[in-house]
Order: sequence, then C-alpha cells, then structure tokens
Amino acid sequence: MTKWLIHKFVKNSGDLKNSAVHSAYGKLSSMVGIFCNIMLFSCKILIGALAGSVSITADAVNNLSDASSSIISLLGFKMASKPADVEHPYGHGRYEYLSGLMVSVLILVIGVNLFQGSIRKLLHPSPVEFSWVIILILCLSITVKLWMCGFNKHIGNLIHSQTLLATAADSRNDVISTAAVLAAALISHFAKIELDGWMGLAVACFILYSGFGLVKDTLNPLLGGAPDRAEVEAIKKKILEYPGVLGTHDLMIHDYGPGRQFASVHVEMAAEADVLESHDVIDNIERNFLHEMNLHLIVHYDPIVTEGSAANDIRMWIAEHIRDIDPSLAIHDLRIVPGVTHTNVIFDCVVPLDLKIGESQLKKRIGDMVGEAYPNYLCVITIDRDYAAFPH
Repeated sequence: MTKWLIHKFVKNSGDLKNSAVHSAYGKLSSMVGIFCNIMLFSCKILIGALAGSVSITADAVNNLSDASSSIISLLGFKMASKPADVEHPYGHGRYEYLSGLMVSVLILVIGVNLFQGSIRKLLHPSPVEFSWVIILILCLSITVKLWMCGFNKHIGNLIHSQTLLATAADSRNDVISTAAVLAAALISHFAKIELDGWMGLAVACFILYSGFGLVKDTLNPLLGGAPDRAEVEAIKKKILEYPGVLGTHDLMIHDYGPGRQFASVHVEMAAEADVLESHDVIDNIERNFLHEMNLHLIVHYDPIVTEGSAANDIRMWIAEHIRDIDPSLAIHDLRIVPGVTHTNVIFDCVVPLDLKIGESQLKKRIGDMVGEAYPNYLCVITIDRDYAAFPH
C-alpha cells in the first residue's frame, strides 16, 4: 500500500534532494493522516456515545486531534515549500518545524481536557454498554494505526523529516492507548470491574506525556539543536578524503528546515603547497557538497607549516597528548613565537560544550603538561567551542 501511494501521488519520488519532492511526500503523509483519523474518529465517537464510554470517547477525540495535527502539518509542508525571497533568503523551511510545534501544543490541550473528563467519570461513575461492535472498531483502529506508524516512519526516514517521525511515534502511542481501552472494555465486561474512568485517565496521561515529548522534539531544531552525529561524521570523513587536506575543525551547521542546511568549516592544508592548487581543492569541496549532499558549505583555508619546523613537531605532540586529558579535545592554528627567556606556543583548543573541566583549569593542565616536556615553552591558549560536538 505504501509503495502504491508513493508511486501514485509523488512524482519523481526517487529525487529526494528536490525540495518539491520532499514537500510532496509530506503532503501525502498529511492527507493519509487526515483521511484515516477522521474515519476512526467518526466510528469511535458514535460507539463511545452509544456505549457511554469516556475512554472510547477520549480515544476518539485523540484521533480528532491527530486529524487536526495532519491538517496543520499539511499547511506547514505547503508553506515550507515556498521559495526563498528577499526577506527570507534562506527559504521558509522552518515552517515545517513551527507546524510541528503547533501540533504538539494542540495535543497537550486535548490531553488536559480528557484528563478533566476522566476525573469527572471517576467521581460520578456510570455503567458502560458492552458490544462486540465496540471490540471490532477498536481492533480496526489498532490495525490502521499500526499501518500509519509504519507508513509515516518509512517516509520520515526517507526524507529525514522530524515532523513525520514524530507523527509515526504518535501513531505508535495511539496503538498503545487504544489497546488499553480495548483491555478495559473486555475486563469490565467479563470481570465486572469498572475500569472505564481509570483507563480514560491513563489515556489522557499518556497523551500529555507524548505531547510534552513532541514539544521538546519540535523545539529542538528551532532553538538550534546539535547536528546529527552521522551527518557530522560523514562531512568530516568526506572532507578528509580530498588530496592535501590534513585536518578539519570549527564545523558549524545551520538548519533552516529539511533539505535547507548551510555550514562552514576550517580545512587545514600544507602551507608549502601551491596556493592555487589548494584553492582549487577547496572549490571542489564546496561544489561537491552542494551537488552530492545538498549542503551549502563555506570552507576556510588554514595553512599549516609541515616541513622542517619546530611548530609542526610541537603541534603533533600536543594534539596527541591533549587527549589524555579528554579524548574529545583538539587543537588548531598553532604557531611559535620565540623570545629571550621563553618561547610562546600559541594555539586554539577545541572543547565540547559539555566538558566538565573549567576553562582556567583546562589551560593550566595543558600548560603544565607542555611545560614538563618542553621547559622553555609557555602556552597561550584560546578556548574554542565545538558546535558540532556530541555529549560524552
């Protein structure tokens, strides 16, 4: 079914770097979500009203909120597909993230209302009518939501959309909540234990929990979350494959929506090499990243003295031994300034944002380490934060 829908409604579905194709995938997922959730809501709200079940009604309202979420997502994908203009030169891709945030807030509002309704049901209980039609509708709902979970997860992974992956997680949560309502209906009927209010309360709490999680996930890219680990490693590995590249540092990635990323990086190359050849390599790096990864990359050239220089020896020594303090530490832009009584070793030290050691303490430890091996060397260190680092 998934392959058929993609073939039917997404033109050039294999061209995943195309923003129009990305938008088409998102719109397809939203339309499927609207149709399926409205169908489930209609069935459940009718059955819930006839049976007098607050948990089934809560589950129906949850489906209605999912349909509303799909409508918001549809608008988000449509607005995100607008081309860049004078006022928004980086495009409108973050509309997709904003729509996801609106969906998350809506889920929280629905969860609060269902929580209040379930409390009233517990305080003023009433019997629930049992019917095998109810059981059939709930089983149908579980089946549909399982398929929707797989459908949205497949497309979300395909186009790297956090919005669709969140939708897939929401469908998975719906499977769990509906299964809980089904269990409550069966237990209440056969064991003569009234669980409807309690199960409605559990579903409401689950919706609130999911809503808070979705708010966090959708806020993350808007606030400038850390880039994906695999993406960072792929960028660094690809750059190091180019001839003449000795190392990279200061990678910064800015996310303006799915498929709309801009980045900058410093690339170290031998100072003795022909500057025109090095510049040609840098041009190739920038052009290839745009064509192959759809990443607008700006490369800064850092010349490194590699032949017959004390600076190269001390640079390699510090780069190796600094990892004894913390494996994530790195250095760059090292130079030596000789003096009458001592020699200044000037360099930047790259540290992750979550390093537990304070800046002054870190500088002292590095300085003591270098001074022990090179008594006449005095370190002048600038702390440089790694914005592409991972928690460790």
